[in-house]
Amino acid sequence: MIYDVLIIGSGPAGMTAAIYAKRANLNVMMFEKGAPGGQIVNTFEVENYPGFKKLSGYELATNMFEHVLELGVPVTFEEVKNVIDLGKIKEVHTENGIYQTKTVLIATGVVPRSLGVPNEDKFQANGISWCAICDGPLYKDKKVIVVGGGNSAVEESLFLTNIATHITVVQNLDHLTADPKAVELLKQAKNVDIIYNAEVKEFLGDAQLEGARIQTKEGFKDIQADGVFEYIGLVPITTFVSDLNITNSMGYVEVSDTFETKVPGIFSAGDCNVKKIRQIVTAVSDGAIATQNIIKYLENQHE
Repeated sequence: MIYDVLIIGSGPAGMTAAIYAKRANLNVMMFEKGAPGGQIVNTFEVENYPGFKKLSGYELATNMFEHVLELGVPVTFEEVKNVIDLGKIKEVHTENGIYQTKTVLIATGVVPRSLGVPNEDKFQANGISWCAICDGPLYKDKKVIVVGGGNSAVEESLFLTNIATHITVVQNLDHLTADPKAVELLKQAKNVDIIYNAEVKEFLGDAQLEGARIQTKEGFKDIQADGVFEYIGLVPITTFVSDLNITNSMGYVEVSDTFETKVPGIFSAGDCNVKKIRQIVTAVSDGAIATQNIIKYLENQHE
């Protein structure tokens, strides 16, 4: 069997693409190596997705996945190991088989780069977050720690200044590396402290997060906090397409405004792409637009 489109990844971008592809009567299948939903599965509460005032990330992911299944989209729970370009036909190689298709949509997303310190896994999505826009409102009138000093850390810290009572920024360098204007605004905030040349060594707490132990030049110091936001980078899940030469030096997929890569017939959508904003709504948008362009690509192949 030769599919019209094979979708790799079942996050918001991949699931939206699957819905649009199936409704367009395309022969589609979706691959997922873990749990459907991508990063939203690890989001405690979602309060900024239109139509849902508040629900857990798991609930939103489940709703999306049930929509996919109700339409009859087949889902294969295997890890994709490689994508081969054979011209008009592409091959998707998994752990257990080889699948042929006319187009491929990469929608594998990213994973946050973690610190790898004690208790980090314990409090993941339950005290430790990687998205202030998503989870910041949970810490209204509470104390939080932001780890990092780049654009994401500083911009999200600025967002949190209007929510949290106090923010402690922990940066491992002697300066913040974000845009100078954003840094200046952060330094002017009255409820923000910045600790330079410091590293988080452990997260504290039993049943719930109580803070973090950091190490500075002066020694160890415990900081009390109700929540922690980590911004030390993201890692795109794209190693399986490294041979196609469609990613930048950081591993993010480069696409045109039609979401097509430099390899005709291979498209990419969502957080694994080179982009400025990574949110559920932008991933959903990417998936919808990419699929419309896949449909046009397939129509042109028949002409």
